[in-house]
Amino acid sequence: MAGNSFGQVFKITTFGESHGPAVGVIVDGVTPGVEIDEAYIQIQLDRRKPGQSTVTSPRKESDIVHILSGMYEGKTTGTPLCMMMHNHDMQSSAYNDIQHAFRPGHADFTYLQKYGIRDHRGSGRASGRETAGRVAAGAVARKLLEHRGVSLVAYTKAIGGIHCETFDEQEIERNAVRACDPNAAAAMVAKIEALAAVGNSCGGIVECRIRGVLPGIGEPVFDKLDAELARAMLSIGAVKGIEFGAGFAAAEMLGSEHNDQMQAAGFISNHAGGIIGGISTGEDIIFRVAVKPTSSISVPQQTINVSGEEQSIVTEGRHDPCICPRIVPIIEAMACLVLEDQFKRHAAMHH
Repeated sequence: MAGNSFGQVFKITTFGESHGPAVGVIVDGVTPGVEIDEAYIQIQLDRRKPGQSTVTSPRKESDIVHILSGMYEGKTTGTPLCMMMHNHDMQSSAYNDIQHAFRPGHADFTYLQKYGIRDHRGSGRASGRETAGRVAAGAVARKLLEHRGVSLVAYTKAIGGIHCETFDEQEIERNAVRACDPNAAAAMVAKIEALAAVGNSCGGIVECRIRGVLPGIGEPVFDKLDAELARAMLSIGAVKGIEFGAGFAAAEMLGSEHNDQMQAAGFISNHAGGIIGGISTGEDIIFRVAVKPTSSISVPQQTINVSGEEQSIVTEGRHDPCICPRIVPIIEAMACLVLEDQFKRHAAMHH
């Protein structure tokens, strides 16, 4: 199975399945001598884990991180860092009914077409559970970025057609949907709970804001900073679209409107979203991703089984009625991985 590794200089490989013994990640290219502890990594894993509120999956996973290599006396050694999180609360029997049938919108069908075999329990490697390894690795990258003066925050901007009207960064971790507007958050929670009650799901939009990236970071042409960020975001199972700065609205603008004019103090606007020509401008890097509705729903749907016969299907098991709240830390993690890799590539060029 190709495609389990990400990054060039700061490189990660995730492993594990939803209902296997554990999930985890191996991180190569870690700067040696950096103080980092399991508690710091745990903060991010706790933001991603299920069972946080009424709007997330009730599956109970402690997601306690175990560092197996790459550390000595509380500091990174520069050797591969291996981190593992054991799976505890698997209820594989909930998936017995779908062992031979495909869930609409899910990777059940495509995995079987590609490999001729699939792990139907919790959807195996196609599960959102795979992202625990990404979040652990992203926490390591985040610690390295702190030393570079880089910070970032992602937050829910819209859920089920309800949009945030205000931006209060302090509000993000105070509500169950990680929205930046408390009034919108309350409406979002009510909408998700109403949908969950009838076995349905919804999607939304998550925005990410990156601060402190100096101008000049990014490899032009194919490995543009925005291209690498886009690849990272689209590698997350539920993400179906991405835009930077003005994004799709740029298609409706004139050049005189979209161009970020400059003065001695810097850029007057930031329609580019902090990246021009694939290279950072020094302005905040801003992008938004479209998150699809969770595919596993308990509404009866039309499908086929492995023999090609038509049938109806109802997905049991424990699933997030909206992925947005738990995808926020995953989006931050993937952005951290891209940034640290790009910084290391930039440094190598200047040696």
